[in-house]
Amino acid sequence: MNYGFDTVINRFGTSCVKYDLLSEYGYPPGTIPMWVADMDFPAPPEVRKKLAELVELGMYGYTMMDEAYKDAVIGWFKRRVGYTPEREWIAVTPGVVYAVATAIRALTEPGDGVLIQRPVYHPFERLVVANGRKLVNNPLIYQNGKYSIDFNDFEHKLKTENVKLFILCSPHNPVGRVWSADELKTLSGLCRIYGVTVISDEIHCDFIYPGNRFVPYAALGEAALENCIICTAPSKTFNLAGLQLANIFIPNKTLRDKYSAELWRAGYGEPGFLAMHACRAAYEHGAPWLDALVKYLSGNLNLLRTALQEKLPAVKLVEPQGTYLAWLDFSGLGMDENEVVDILKHKAKLWFDKGSKFGPEGTGFQRVNIACPRSVMEEAVDRLTKNFER
Repeated sequence: MNYGFDTVINRFGTSCVKYDLLSEYGYPPGTIPMWVADMDFPAPPEVRKKLAELVELGMYGYTMMDEAYKDAVIGWFKRRVGYTPEREWIAVTPGVVYAVATAIRALTEPGDGVLIQRPVYHPFERLVVANGRKLVNNPLIYQNGKYSIDFNDFEHKLKTENVKLFILCSPHNPVGRVWSADELKTLSGLCRIYGVTVISDEIHCDFIYPGNRFVPYAALGEAALENCIICTAPSKTFNLAGLQLANIFIPNKTLRDKYSAELWRAGYGEPGFLAMHACRAAYEHGAPWLDALVKYLSGNLNLLRTALQEKLPAVKLVEPQGTYLAWLDFSGLGMDENEVVDILKHKAKLWFDKGSKFGPEGTGFQRVNIACPRSVMEEAVDRLTKNFER
């Protein structure tokens, strides 16, 4: 089936963060924005049909998380991810960032340590600091073009920094790692030893490239389940971020009660009407669309990989195992980050996310969103290679 992935859709003038902020950030007309993790593909047809029906209904009142919705969520994760959430585990929030902020306030006190692994999704650091907790960093190791976890440093930080909460990014944004079962078991075991609760952000779990296997935190066993909050959402998978809905799984009742109490303190009660039905339609009918999408993204990734190897070998692709985000190492050009950004912005007319946005450890890298029509990807790759070739 043709899902329209090749169709270029004009999103200007729709209050679109990805496009309508170009001029505000000083990007010239004609810039291709490939920064924020927002796909340039229409949502599955079943989702759009359901939304059209609901809009035509004309009434958009208070909405509840009913049993049919829970069935759709549970069914999706059972079929696609390999574990079956229990009904009582499910809480809904406007998004994963909101959920992480809620967990920080619910499960820690001011001054407690919250550990992250930079370079990592930048809101994590902001949420820790903004809520008055102590930021603790366990930097990932970058060696021979690959990322790994420094377990010795991880344990040392848990032991010495009063860490109460660990935010795991799985799959990892921006470096694209899909953590192995052994890596996750080691992290989980250390967190249990030192009494640290785990937030597992699994929002990118539906984007796994061939040859890799996503291991959900919930698959690590009962001990891990009792010590975690798992964050998921249809937003990345089906391009529904603007509808504001995430599904949060909290197996441990004590943690769930603390989390629910904090949600009520924040005044959040019911999910959005359109968001709830869009998520249900996506989880019930969106699998063929997603399968086709992952194949299409693999094509975009192949295009980028080949172009860099043949025309710009000084820029290295950190081979992604998951996500639709490419992490490019520009250090081989011998330029500082500001020089790279200046060429991207004013000559190539490309808007990438500079690596330092994800922590100092990301300096020298650029994050690129490859979820765009093939013609756009071809133009972006052409601009990139022509403007940096020596």
